[in-house]
Amino acid sequence: MAFWLASTREGQETDWIQRFDPRFWTVNFPRPMMAAITTPAPDALRLDACFLTQGDLAGLIWESEDTLDHPLLAYAAARDYSGATLSFRWRSGGLIALDQTNGPTLTIEGRDAGGAAHTWYVRLWNFASGSGEDAQIRLNFSEVFGGWSRDFGMDPLYPADIDRMFISLVPNGYTAGSTTPLSASANAWVEMTNIRCTGQKAMLRIGNVFVPPHGLAMATAYDDSFNQTPARLLRSVRQLGYRGSILHYVGMSHFFQLTASGGSYLVGLSGDPLCLPARAWHGEFFAACKAWGYSPIASLSYEVLAAHCPPAWQQRAANGDPALTGWSPPSALMSPANTAAMTWQKSVAAAFAQLLVDAGCTVRFQVGEPWWWVMSDGRICIYDDAAKAGFGGNPVAIPDLRAGLTTAQTALLDQAGAMLAASTIALAEAARAVAQAAGVASETLLLTFVPTVLDPATPEARRANMPVGWASPAFDRLQVEDYDWLTAGAEAQRQAAYQLVNDRLGYPPEQQDYLAGFVLLPSQSGQWRLVDQGIGEAREREAHEIFVWALPQVCRDGFVALPVSEDSNDMNAFDDVAYPLPLGLDTKISPSFSTSVTTTASGFERRNSLWSDAKLSFDVGPGIRSEQDLGILLGFFRARRGPARGFRLCDPSDFSSNGMAGTPSASDQVLGTGDGLLASFPLAKRYGADEDAQLRRITRPRSGSVLVSVNGVAQASGWVLGAGGIVQFTTPPAAGAIVCAGFLFDVPVRFEQDRLDISGLTFLAGEAPSVPLIEVREAV
Repeated sequence: MAFWLASTREGQETDWIQRFDPRFWTVNFPRPMMAAITTPAPDALRLDACFLTQGDLAGLIWESEDTLDHPLLAYAAARDYSGATLSFRWRSGGLIALDQTNGPTLTIEGRDAGGAAHTWYVRLWNFASGSGEDAQIRLNFSEVFGGWSRDFGMDPLYPADIDRMFISLVPNGYTAGSTTPLSASANAWVEMTNIRCTGQKAMLRIGNVFVPPHGLAMATAYDDSFNQTPARLLRSVRQLGYRGSILHYVGMSHFFQLTASGGSYLVGLSGDPLCLPARAWHGEFFAACKAWGYSPIASLSYEVLAAHCPPAWQQRAANGDPALTGWSPPSALMSPANTAAMTWQKSVAAAFAQLLVDAGCTVRFQVGEPWWWVMSDGRICIYDDAAKAGFGGNPVAIPDLRAGLTTAQTALLDQAGAMLAASTIALAEAARAVAQAAGVASETLLLTFVPTVLDPATPEARRANMPVGWASPAFDRLQVEDYDWLTAGAEAQRQAAYQLVNDRLGYPPEQQDYLAGFVLLPSQSGQWRLVDQGIGEAREREAHEIFVWALPQVCRDGFVALPVSEDSNDMNAFDDVAYPLPLGLDTKISPSFSTSVTTTASGFERRNSLWSDAKLSFDVGPGIRSEQDLGILLGFFRARRGPARGFRLCDPSDFSSNGMAGTPSASDQVLGTGDGLLASFPLAKRYGADEDAQLRRITRPRSGSVLVSVNGVAQASGWVLGAGGIVQFTTPPAAGAIVCAGFLFDVPVRFEQDRLDISGLTFLAGEAPSVPLIEVREAV
């Protein structure tokens, strides 16, 4: 399907929002505390916070420049607040009050009138009327000042060059810089209602594009979006054309309740597994999904931020090394064998299932990427104390999964797989039980990441990490992602993985989803082309639903998925049949390029070649030599609906990879160089030599004519010819291997006109009719 990477708005639809629109505030804070923002009304926002140390501080932020939304949806940057007035009602609980020392302070970052960086600390109590926990606040930015009061340390604001502002919020008993734990975690809240911006510059232009629905669904993650409002996220999802399900990974670092323990803050030591801010945020998110017609899926993995995971819960290698991911800071993998860890996991699943029930949603719960961690040196982490006990107390060592394994070692991997399968099924059942108790429908899903669990370097790892206990109907739906291989171009591995997943687990296409993505860094935005390719392949496999992973990367890179027309197959229809009449030497053949030529005032030219390949046109009228030929032509023209449907044409002057009309050999044309991963090589023909050669893609090779060689050795097997003239190897050619091919080919063409003018009298008089054809440029 087609896509676009938008870097800025260029004439697309816009609208206006009030400055300080509640949807576009954010929050930030140091860990391990937690905070989240919701929007209970169009003119209101609420912040819920959970403070853990005496030095915790949360910032409620308004940015003058929108760096989070998609370029087509962002609000315009506006740093001048001169003449604008912000007013709202303030109510709070659990915080130091407005009228107290260290009470809520508006920190404004920008530049002074001379352009020097400056920060103003505005005590909100100076602009409030009411009590310290319930007040009306009015901020005329042309009159706002920093400092304790007008009479002590007054610092007048320069309002015309502000980057951002944030309201700092601290718990009762606050001590700046302290890391001393509070005696107990302290929940607090703030509500700003009746938010108004009046006066000059009170409105902001905002992108208001609505991309038509394109059949794709969206994936999100709480760890990436905890600082934004649910309404902001869903606005992006909806207006970028995503419909159906929303796959929401609840994360591994922000949703849980933490308790101080021995100098650490750990999960699993409190009654409620969810912290209050995450509970409030997800309650609003799920309810908004329901209201906007989306079906949310709550995804829970076996990962927890390592700093908060009890040591006994963590998977470990045989020497005791913990299973840690490569993220910074790392997450830990919990052991499926640890009873305490899995009890906590099930309580998390039940809590999110209940939030779905409370929002009126179907309980759709996904177990995300469960596996036994395999370290880079081949050690598998199935040796934590609980796992060893489950495997009989002294399981056989597996020092390197990349090496050949004994029968005892593979048997241990089968045991580990059975344990993982039982654990994941029990986790899914914990969510399903909540749905059953509430009398609502449920669906359980499993997500597997095939580049890890089916890594060719560790072929036996699938015993542990893709256990047969997952086979249909253990879960209602299977979800597959392969982005490491997709973005690396490892096509053969991907195709083999799909087949192995089908054979091993047995979920039909209508019970499989595909996760397309993701692009890790902005500098890798070129990988979106590969992501789009993966989406197209998933459509061909008829996957039940295709998710783009994930919203933050879509917004960062400006990815726009364009809808596929319902009648696109008819618009680009091609009948794989040959033009039925022979072409004579008098057939007119005209290759053409598109070149922009600009002549300067001094007479010099500047030329810009707009096409990399010539486009052919033909006039096949001279080949019609009898009334019988005329009848064949008319019938063929009607069958093609004139120019509506393409067909093959043999160009009598150029139809071979060997010169123009020679007999093909397997070494005629270089298709590319292997890298050990790439398995697909498009057929191509070069005209000219070296760097000046013009490359022509061959999309319509003749059946049975293609010959292939690798490093000069003919390949009679090990490859197939795919659609669009692509040679697909079963095993990728080795790095540095030269792949060549020889072939005969036809030109894809169509009739140029809707009308075919042929006069019988002219034909009988011996004059050749005009039958123009034009080459079809095929997108492959």
